[in-house]
Amino acid sequence: MAKDFYGDLQLGILGGGQLGRMLIQEAINFNVNVHILDPDKNAPCRKLCNRFECGDLSDFDTVYNFGKDLDLITIEIEKVNVDALEKLEDEGVIVYPQSRVIRLIQDKGLQKQFFKQNNIPTAGFQLISSVENLAETTIALPYIQKLRRDGYDGKGVKRISTEQDLETAFTAPSLIEELVDFEKEIAVIVARNDRGDVTTFPLVEMEFNPEANLVEFLISPSNLSFEIQMQADEIAKKIANDLQIVGLLAVEMFLTKDGQILVNELAPRPHNSGHQTIEGNVTSQFAQHLRAIFNLPLGSTAARTNAVMINLLGEPKYEGLAKYDGVEDALRIEGVFVHLYGKKYTKPFRKMGHVCIVNDDRELAIKNARLVQEILKVKA
Repeated sequence: MAKDFYGDLQLGILGGGQLGRMLIQEAINFNVNVHILDPDKNAPCRKLCNRFECGDLSDFDTVYNFGKDLDLITIEIEKVNVDALEKLEDEGVIVYPQSRVIRLIQDKGLQKQFFKQNNIPTAGFQLISSVENLAETTIALPYIQKLRRDGYDGKGVKRISTEQDLETAFTAPSLIEELVDFEKEIAVIVARNDRGDVTTFPLVEMEFNPEANLVEFLISPSNLSFEIQMQADEIAKKIANDLQIVGLLAVEMFLTKDGQILVNELAPRPHNSGHQTIEGNVTSQFAQHLRAIFNLPLGSTAARTNAVMINLLGEPKYEGLAKYDGVEDALRIEGVFVHLYGKKYTKPFRKMGHVCIVNDDRELAIKNARLVQEILKVKA
């Protein structure tokens, strides 16, 4: 890289939400100049960066003009204009993760084909071009239907259990997957720099909110068997190397009831399944992403202690100016760290913050996290 990361180098981040906010918090330690593009004029990053620009991440001209005078661009969300990023790359702007990687991961159908071509274990699937094709599928009911594009934070996913469900199925291009009878949902975050160095964070176990299909409760590190942990670790490393990605990659997986690991989806950026690393690991996922994109030595990912992360989601019946009930009571509990994302307004299931609970006693960390989950609520 022609410029030192801590000097004149100008870093652009597409997206100014909570992931960008936490990335900036680490970038400040590295004395990095950060520029943000986000469609929301009140985005969480707006007051923390060197320059904030309000604009459409999907618009070619907006993304191109934002990036043309920068040295390096990264993302906190995949829904961006990849054509503009490709042009910027052609003109010498470094884009990590690379535009080709973002293009592949934007399309869940291409993701699935990538898994199949590279012998990465995943659930059986079929690509669907229109809703009429659902009647001709070879995958038996029940199954999961996913939109190929623009499905994030639990949106764009439906369970099709009966013939009647076909009436409300997605009509846009999609894929259907065999329904996985899983024991747990697990994840590994892997980082790779331009030298080809690769490192992984310890495997985590996740629980999802059944209504919103969002991660609600996460335990790190996992206490699954050593064999399972090593298998998941190797799968994540293989995917990072097969993609030749530079940056962070979250690999979400299912552990089936018969002990198989199946890859569900990828996210080429810091991820919800890594928030606990801020307090729980020697290097946070955000610091690791910066190390990777600046081609620095990757940091130790060792767990400092047991860490449980809970998402603070907007309560179902509340919408308006956010009010946080129970913060003081939560902070009275030892080992509780509250992260609020600076979002002024709440709505049902909106991600408003997270809490990390650490303790050398794993069961006590889980118990305290359940208590925080009960007393800390986002209302309006």
